[in-house]
Amino acid sequence: MRYLCMLTIMILLNSCNLNSANNEPLIVSSPDKRIQVEFLINEDGTPEYKIFKDGKALLDKSKLGFNLKNNFDLLTNFEIVKNETSVLDEVWSPVVGQFRSIRNNYNELTVFLKEKKGVEKRLELSFRVYNDGLGFRYNIPKQPNISKIEIVSEETQFNLAQDFKSWWIPGDFDSYEKIYNETRASEITTANTPVTFKANSGTYLSIHEANLTDYSDMTLLNKAGTTLLESNLVPWPDGIKVKGETPLKTPWRTIQIAEQAGELIESNLILNLNDPNKIEDTSWIKPMKYTGIWWTVHLGFETFEEGPHHAATTEKAFKMIDAASRLGIKGLLVEGWNKGWDKRNKSTEIPDFLNATDDYDLKAIVEYAKSKNIELIIHHETFGNIPHYEKYMEDAFKMIKDLGLSSVKGGYAGQNIKSVNQHKHGQYMVRHYRKQLELAAKYGIMLDIHEPVKQTGLRRTYPNLMTVEGVRGMEFEAWTSGNPPSHTVTIPFTRMLAGPVDYNAGIFDIKFNSIDDKPFNWRKPKSNYPRNPGPSVKTTLAKQLALHVVLFSPMQMAPDLPENYENHPAFKFIQDVGLDWDDTRVLNGDIGKYITVARKEKDTPNWFIGAMTNEGARNLNIDLSFLDKNKKYKATIYKDGEDAHWDNNPTSYTIDEMEVTSNTNLTLVLAAGGGQAISITPIN
Repeated sequence: MRYLCMLTIMILLNSCNLNSANNEPLIVSSPDKRIQVEFLINEDGTPEYKIFKDGKALLDKSKLGFNLKNNFDLLTNFEIVKNETSVLDEVWSPVVGQFRSIRNNYNELTVFLKEKKGVEKRLELSFRVYNDGLGFRYNIPKQPNISKIEIVSEETQFNLAQDFKSWWIPGDFDSYEKIYNETRASEITTANTPVTFKANSGTYLSIHEANLTDYSDMTLLNKAGTTLLESNLVPWPDGIKVKGETPLKTPWRTIQIAEQAGELIESNLILNLNDPNKIEDTSWIKPMKYTGIWWTVHLGFETFEEGPHHAATTEKAFKMIDAASRLGIKGLLVEGWNKGWDKRNKSTEIPDFLNATDDYDLKAIVEYAKSKNIELIIHHETFGNIPHYEKYMEDAFKMIKDLGLSSVKGGYAGQNIKSVNQHKHGQYMVRHYRKQLELAAKYGIMLDIHEPVKQTGLRRTYPNLMTVEGVRGMEFEAWTSGNPPSHTVTIPFTRMLAGPVDYNAGIFDIKFNSIDDKPFNWRKPKSNYPRNPGPSVKTTLAKQLALHVVLFSPMQMAPDLPENYENHPAFKFIQDVGLDWDDTRVLNGDIGKYITVARKEKDTPNWFIGAMTNEGARNLNIDLSFLDKNKKYKATIYKDGEDAHWDNNPTSYTIDEMEVTSNTNLTLVLAAGGGQAISITPIN
């Protein structure tokens, strides 16, 4: 079992005097005393909290509570019955992750509230304060007057102390695939989390949630164009936000706090607020690089549906297996392998998760792949037909296990879950995704989920959740106006704070020249693509390599056509770069502008560095002091050519080698929209 936990626990229990507890704030601080949370009950009995960093307010008085169905609320008229404090300091090791070991060290305050008059409703709040932020959650305990719970609204507020600079995407209940806005907080309308802020003092914050279990996704709502943001849960069709019974615990509402933007990426607060690993034997959970039958369909010259241009045929799968073997890539994803794609808008009994199309011999392909030491990744595109998928999901997972396979890419394409009139991010789908995750664990299957509910650290509890999409990724470069160069240097400080990102980086044919060679294309002609300027991925080739370091994902795709990789010197970086890490260092970064990340590969002495910039060319200075002292290393540097530019000349690059030590300083020269990727290995 790849899991380690060393504990040092001290628990202190206090029962506060009722009067003093209600007239004075209760205070809990981070272990280093720099972050402070104040909890208080205001004049009308409403719970409130405030947050300070080094004595400066980050959040002013922010209200807490719920509106329940039938005008039954948990908002006002409360008094504090007692409070308890505890301390935890432990070190644990993730099965797969950005760090070999993680320290989980917090001070906790739990407050027990009771209604002063009436039916004496009870509510509990717990605050865990870390050196890198805090999490708080509600517990509605079992009590005589509340058993069934129907939450109309969660009234959690985040009252920012100033009009912070903000990076956010709109609060869509069905998709996170958006370009990020950079505005003041007062200009936010609705937002999906994580939402990242920069205070006027230079402190960074990010609001998100942890351990989303049997609850609805939290978005943020700005009703009045101020700096007061409020929780806005994704609803059921009848308007109710959450349905349950007491006792009911909410997800943790999280606020990561950092002095430098890169420290947000190095934070493990979200993971720490989740339960420990529940999978006893994790030997089958292994990071993987893979290629696939995927990009050709997005480019438009093959189809997922059966027909003369069907991408997923036995013949093409055999060729892709041969190509993956030559390239040294151990996985192959095939999308469109099963029956039903051609009827996806015409039948409630599709797709077929157990039977392949007539031109795809699944068993023969699996056996041939095994003979080449390649593992087939099975694709489950649900088209949002959840009742149908759940009907066959266990049989489908059992079939995959019986085939000797261990990986599934799940898909939920479409704007909502049409068959049951649900939002993708509501409680109904949160329950579905958990059922899928637990069932996959039962059958020894790793998951890569597209069109997901956002990550909230559940990969600590279920480490078979390898990666998810939940971002405007590479596919948008193929069939929309694309992603601006600033997009990929914003994601690490926003979306990636939630967890691994399946972005599908690694396109070498930046300008899509391969389209010209294909006699069939079901999309618009290349000259008519809705692009400005022209059809292309909006990065340099070197930046495509750097993305494999910067965007953490234990399953990484090499998405381009194999012929664009074969005999290409730059592909060696994708072959070499790690997937699982002992250590991660963000060497520099400015949200939406640039970033440099260094990672040490697990169980090896090798380091990899990825640096990226937005539309602006720039030089970045870094030192290699993280390397072992008194050792010499070889650095292989994949960098933008002198004439490289994301639009005018994106494939210009050079490969240099040099000897480096922990005393070495490097100047990374990045072209507009460019990047640099470096592998560092010991000499001798």
